[in-house]
Amino acid sequence: MAEGGQKRSKTAHRTKAQMSRHWQEYGKKHKPANRSRKKARRLMEKAGKVRKHDGKEVDHKDGNPNNRRRSNLQIMSRKANRKKG
Repeated sequence: MAEGGQKRSKTAHRTKAQMSRHWQEYGKKHKPANRSRKKARRLMEKAGKVRKHDGKEVDHKDGNPNNRRRSNLQIMSRKANRKKG
């Protein structure tokens, strides 16, 4: 038996409670960066540079998602942006 009296399935390495805690911690680490990237995307949408579902991405030239100055943002295709990083 695992912690708290929960049984693990035969294929699982962690209990549901352990996975729940894992994803809560994961979200705390990754949400701030995602929030900054989304904000940069919205800024470029307002400027008319990109549209929803257009297949383009907003790239941060210096790699810092918190630096949302227009001079630091550029529009790239998904393929080019993935190749860059």
